Amino acid sequence: MIDRLRAVLHSRTVLAVGVAVSLLVPVITLPRLPHVTVWPVLAGLAPWVVGKYLLCPLRWRALTDADLSRRWYLRAYAESELLGLLTPGHVGADLWRLKRLTGAGLGRGDAVVSVGSDRLVGALGLAAFVAFAGTALPVRMLLGVAGVSLAAIVTVLVLRRVRPGLLPSRPLPPPRALAHGLLLSAGYQLSIAALLLGAVGATGHTVSPLAVLGAFGASQLAGAVPGPNGASPRDGALVIGLVAAGVPWAAAVAAVSIKAAIAWLPGLVLGGTSLLHHRRTALTPA
Repeated sequence: MIDRLRAVLHSRTVLAVGVAVSLLVPVITLPRLPHVTVWPVLAGLAPWVVGKYLLCPLRWRALTDADLSRRWYLRAYAESELLGLLTPGHVGADLWRLKRLTGAGLGRGDAVVSVGSDRLVGALGLAAFVAFAGTALPVRMLLGVAGVSLAAIVTVLVLRRVRPGLLPSRPLPPPRALAHGLLLSAGYQLSIAALLLGAVGATGHTVSPLAVLGAFGASQLAGAVPGPNGASPRDGALVIGLVAAGVPWAAAVAAVSIKAAIAWLPGLVLGGTSLLHHRRTALTPA
């Protein structure tokens, strides 16, 4: 799997096609939607960039027992986000993070625990933040988080008996690290709300921040079904959630399309730059 991912990353044709397909939906959709104003979404983009490309890498670092610098995590996370945008279900992001961790000297089991812990804490942070905000959280989402947690425990117990060599050699994240990760997740959820509010505001409409969080939380239920950025089941569910919150249908479609399109700007700038630097470094003889 890692070798295949490396071949894809080094293929300019695949990267170009991925960018073209992912941008096609907003490029075709936005001109047919009501007039939009760019300034509200740019105002929402600024905190989201901080949340996505600073708070999330720091959360990942807090949950990983590895002697790697903050800069390493910032760059590796930015790279993974660009690859996530290029792949259905954002699967490329996790695969790239696994590759970067193992390339930095971590064992495969430790790398899996690192990425898995980050994903789990992110899901728990979303559930806790939406519930704390007083929004009705879908029961299926809570059951999904509980199911993932239970499956992880069962998997560890089975591997301990069958393949103990695949288990991590480093200790699991301590409670203090988990609490730190949840706090950073809360900050990231605030940045998502800011981006969504800005995207809705760009269409000339307003919506309650709590309603935005509820719509976003409900849309995560569709995240298990993969799809391209901007045209996935999760994006469709987010549109339905915004409509249920009182946003007109056309404006909801426009807001989600804007959100998907605007995510490419920091992804290409931060992730693309770091990927090019990483590739040049890897190709440079020692």
